[in-house]
Amino acid sequence: MAHVVVLGAGLGGTIMAYEVREELAKEHKVSVVTNGSSYSFVPSNPWVAVGWRDKDAIEVDLTSVMKRRKIDLHPQGAKRLHPDEKRIELNDGTSINYDYLVIATGPELAFDEIEGLGPEAHTQSVCHVDHAVQAKSAFDKLVANPGPVVIGAVQGASCYGPAYEFAFILDKALRDAKVRDRVPMTFVTSEPYVGHLGLDGVGDTKGLLESEMRDHHIKWITNAKVDKVEEGMMHVTEVNEDGSDKAKHELPQVFTMMLPAFRGVEAVFGLEGLTNPRGFIIVDEHQSNPKYPEIFAVGVCVAIPPVGKTPVPVGVPKTGFMIESMVTATAHNIGRMVRNEKPDARGTWNAVCLADFGDSGIAFVAQPQIPPRNVNWSSSGKWVHLAKVGFEKYFLHKIKSGKSEPAYERLAMQVMGIQKLKEVKIDAGE
Repeated sequence: MAHVVVLGAGLGGTIMAYEVREELAKEHKVSVVTNGSSYSFVPSNPWVAVGWRDKDAIEVDLTSVMKRRKIDLHPQGAKRLHPDEKRIELNDGTSINYDYLVIATGPELAFDEIEGLGPEAHTQSVCHVDHAVQAKSAFDKLVANPGPVVIGAVQGASCYGPAYEFAFILDKALRDAKVRDRVPMTFVTSEPYVGHLGLDGVGDTKGLLESEMRDHHIKWITNAKVDKVEEGMMHVTEVNEDGSDKAKHELPQVFTMMLPAFRGVEAVFGLEGLTNPRGFIIVDEHQSNPKYPEIFAVGVCVAIPPVGKTPVPVGVPKTGFMIESMVTATAHNIGRMVRNEKPDARGTWNAVCLADFGDSGIAFVAQPQIPPRNVNWSSSGKWVHLAKVGFEKYFLHKIKSGKSEPAYERLAMQVMGIQKLKEVKIDAGE
């Protein structure tokens, strides 16, 4: 009997557990180690931050669904991985051994790398549902006492879509509250240009997003390094293409939401041969670690180099479609290894994204996610907002029911009746 342990129960970890359980015969054991017993739909966090959703609406208690799927759940979380012993030390002092491990922890949020950054200091976040709940309180104060707003992503960030989403969702929420005219808004990003997204753009995301920002009266600063954040003020250095300082900006703010840089979680950070210097998991083309071939990784915790050199450090995002292709390949490869066969599956690493702007949005398709690409397409319209709402309902239902369907982006679009992407053949990587 083989024991497969999945470390983490976010988007990648939860569907990883479902898929590997389906891949393996009943005599093999599947366990999940995570902090708590809840799955939270992170893409809905910007809506929580302005009161369009509450926390309960976007969370699923995994206890019953994991039990129903014959998956053991360990909600006490991991303290430290001991890969040479094939053992995970848990936070309650106990341990769990494994034959195969899939690391799907997501990231640790590196707020401490910039003075004054984070929910415990002077900026809000939509990276975690509890942060979004806290941001809702700050949003209510902004509506009551309007003033300047700064939204964006700091140097080293590797997730930019939610920053754009939140800027436009906040704009819509403030318009609905009839106070937008008293809220100057600035978008601050480490990207070399608006719409880079850590991907060197997709289709005309540069033109589409710049146009949307002009239409919504949002100013922007690119190639930006956040020096520090104080109560009421953000200090930013804008740099030239060669990395030299171009301008210093002091931005007054009464509300700020900045996405932080990511790093690996403490349980795996600094394990030689397993992680890179930032704590992300090193994997080969089969999602397996070269030093520890019984360890796989999927999702945000995977080490991926930047798409190219930029004046300010910019990381590569791991989108939902990309993550699911990693998951499907990993489940297949573990199944082969359990049967004493060699791994042969590779994730497609394509991207299909819906960025909601409150009452409209932008969609893009990148095949593969990292250029050069076979498909490089983007479009915008009110249909994107409707699609994102429908996708939220679909995916939460998928988690609740324990479904292991692949290519959730494509399936969601089919379920929602979206016809806009018919011109693009989306490779599911099945």
